Amino acid sequence: MDNRIKIKESKSIAIKVGTSTITYPNGKLNMRRIGILARVLTDIKNRGLDVVLVTSGAIGVGSTRLGFEERPTLMREKQAAAAVGQAVLMQIYQSHFTDYNQKVAQVLVTKDDMSGDERTENIINTFHTLWEMGVIPIVNANDTISTVEIGFSDNDTLAAHLASILKVDTLVLFTDIDGMYNKDPKSNPDAVKIDVIEEITDEILAMAGDKGSTFSVGGMSAKLTAATECMENGIDMVIALGEDPELLYSILDGEDVGTLFAGKK
Repeated sequence: MDNRIKIKESKSIAIKVGTSTITYPNGKLNMRRIGILARVLTDIKNRGLDVVLVTSGAIGVGSTRLGFEERPTLMREKQAAAAVGQAVLMQIYQSHFTDYNQKVAQVLVTKDDMSGDERTENIINTFHTLWEMGVIPIVNANDTISTVEIGFSDNDTLAAHLASILKVDTLVLFTDIDGMYNKDPKSNPDAVKIDVIEEITDEILAMAGDKGSTFSVGGMSAKLTAATECMENGIDMVIALGEDPELLYSILDGEDVGTLFAGKK
């Protein structure tokens, strides 16, 4: 079966939005884009798919609210920013999803919660119950209480962990670039986007660059780590440009959008 066609049969999907997707370069929330995201996810859920949203941005948004000019470096300041930012993010998400009569729930997790013990079973049970009740879970790392979670690399790793334990069919990482390139397109005009990757080789790993915006921490390297976990668990993962959340429709229609990391069959 063609890799893109396989995505059309998805029954469940996880969408991860990075800090650069839901905020402007100055760190303030992009309200218009969040509104479009809420509409698209509600519409996809109305199709009958189980949907989970993994969101970054708590530290970035909290940093802006607290007056930082860039992402803080002290751990205690990051955790304080996360505490402030979480409240702001959920308030905004709740407001936008309510416009479409869609119920949402906040779920904060740590790496230990997904280590395969009883807590992992509790997570799985909670998500399945929320889906049965028509709720879209909104997930973020619990940065406020654990220093480990801040190392989740803008939640790319968290999204892959969650997709794996929930056994979703597809994970979409919305970011500030429209896919994986053979070299950095920002400094190389002749860079070529790779449409489908079926194996992450040393050559692919060597193509990973550095992080993007001031308020984000994720980079292509972290996304390749996430892709490796997804592929090994049979999950298709797509890296796509987060500027237009409506690209989700094209992805689910099997169109050639972003870079597809094909899950092993």
